[in-house]
Amino acid sequence: MNLKEILTVIMILFAVIDIIGAIPVILPLKQKMGKIDAGKASIASLGIMLAFLFVGESILGIIGIKVSDFAIAGSLILFFISLEMILGIKLYKEDELATASVVPLAFPLIAGTGTLTTLLSIRAQYQLSSILIAIFVNIIFVYFVLKNLDFLERLLGVSGIAILKKIFGVVVLAIAIKLFRTHTGIGH
Repeated sequence: MNLKEILTVIMILFAVIDIIGAIPVILPLKQKMGKIDAGKASIASLGIMLAFLFVGESILGIIGIKVSDFAIAGSLILFFISLEMILGIKLYKEDELATASVVPLAFPLIAGTGTLTTLLSIRAQYQLSSILIAIFVNIIFVYFVLKNLDFLERLLGVSGIAILKKIFGVVVLAIAIKLFRTHTGIGH
């Protein structure tokens, strides 16, 4: 096992999941629900990520798409997500959440399209064991954040959360560019 690779994959997933940047979105869900079940949301997110990690490539193969093609498409999605984070604009229209449950929290917010795309993209570049460790470490962090939302909101404040979102936006942008270059051969 390569510790540098594990730390790299942990940071890639951490930046893409962006649980800290999602706090402003999660807080209204918490108000609607009264509380968030951190355990259920974390387990559901873990299940979605692991399922996509293991069967996502097979599904792509059935429809004739290579992982490198998906990685390039994923790099473009990550590029637009990073622009949203950095510029504070909305490029993707999200449906209004009619009900607050684990499903809108786990899928669109934690294990969303950016995360799933990233999993397949990094699968083409890093060892499976490193990715699995990174998923588990990030899910533990997600659980911690969800369990301590009130404390983190007070600690970071509105401006602290905004600053973190912009920092992680730049990291996601760099990841998008690296994935694009790696799978297109541009800049090598």
